[in-house]
Amino acid sequence: MTVHPAPTALWPAPHASGAVDATVHVPGSKSVTNRALVLAALASEPGWLRRPLRSRDTLLMAGALRAMGVGIEETVSSASSVSGERVTGEAWRVLPTDLHGPATVDVGNAGTVMRFLPPVAALADGPVRFDGDPRSYERPLNGVIDALRVLGARIDDDGRGTLPLTVHGAGALDGGPVEIDASSSSQFVSALLLSGPRFNQGVEVRHIGSTLPSMPHIRMTVDMLRAVGAQVDTPESGGEPNVWRVTPGALLGRDLTIEPDLSNAQPFLAAALVTGGKVLIPDWPARTTQPGDRLREIFTEMGGSCELTDYGLEFTGSGAVHGIDVDLGDVGELTPGIAAVAALADSPSTLRGVAHLRLHETDRLAALTKEINELGGDVTETADGLHIRPRPLHGGVFHTYEDHRMATAGAIIGLAVEGVRIENVATTAKTLPDFPDLWTGMLGAA
Repeated sequence: MTVHPAPTALWPAPHASGAVDATVHVPGSKSVTNRALVLAALASEPGWLRRPLRSRDTLLMAGALRAMGVGIEETVSSASSVSGERVTGEAWRVLPTDLHGPATVDVGNAGTVMRFLPPVAALADGPVRFDGDPRSYERPLNGVIDALRVLGARIDDDGRGTLPLTVHGAGALDGGPVEIDASSSSQFVSALLLSGPRFNQGVEVRHIGSTLPSMPHIRMTVDMLRAVGAQVDTPESGGEPNVWRVTPGALLGRDLTIEPDLSNAQPFLAAALVTGGKVLIPDWPARTTQPGDRLREIFTEMGGSCELTDYGLEFTGSGAVHGIDVDLGDVGELTPGIAAVAALADSPSTLRGVAHLRLHETDRLAALTKEINELGGDVTETADGLHIRPRPLHGGVFHTYEDHRMATAGAIIGLAVEGVRIENVATTAKTLPDFPDLWTGMLGAA
């Protein structure tokens, strides 16, 4: 686990004086925005992204595509919300072009950027160098690097299987069949599928690992590919287990309105659960591939209730928070927030199926164990998750390890525990800009 620096820029986590009652407009989905940017950049005609998330991860993705020649124009437009209202917001017009190097890509610590763009760079004419934050050097990329080499790409990584690296684009890529082990990240599969329509032979990705986390994210990739005209065969559509095939072909430009980020809605729903209050998230989609949609089921089991209306999702806490025994393998990004709620519950919890979180923005299992325990908690790290026994907690510094979901987990605990101070809450800008203002605004509405 990354050693945290001396605590600086401590943010006093607001303590809830009563039940929250608020409407929170959650910004657009990072996962959808970054996939949409890649598909629009590879399309045969211009496209629009309306109400995109504007955060560090998405701006890094846009900047990387611009470095390879893609035009991305920012403007203001109006679009229909789920509830039928006309909503004015930012829009990005994406103008695809022949990709080219030399270019330099800063991935920050964004898994989608570091994994989705090397296949794109293989289609560019010229070298594209990838670099990022120090933590990005520790995150595995071998699944993408090795697969691209099999498919015909030339990549220099000095044999590390991690950043920094250079993709020597040749303007095209043969493609074809490839075997990968995506046990550490489903993004390895998505990365190859997203660019697959532009490979000369398309791509056939066969996962040969023992587990495959975050399947909803692969389904999101497949749905978005099909929406822009790609032909994709999947295990769910009658294909072989653990095999995805993408046929070569042109991609259409789309006019896409980005859904709210349901995983980023988690701390606000948790606030209703922890305080016995009520939070409304407008424009929660009736059908979605976002992993965050499972919060409706998980937080209901932990003591809340929810109603999905034409306007959005209304979530209400009962005043009691119950422990849970749950496999989060498909929705691992929800683990920090669920762990925070579990630490405030009336019975123990076991969170399973998330060994891969040790390779995320930080080692999330070790970080959650250490930080909750330092506030008086009783968390034990297991082989594939956490066991949490609720105990009375006290104030203290909650370190974030430059991990946005650690910061929001600390904020959840701070609602019920006075004196929690969060180190570097600004790291939430990775996917949830203006989180402190949204958080205090929610409490101000109580």
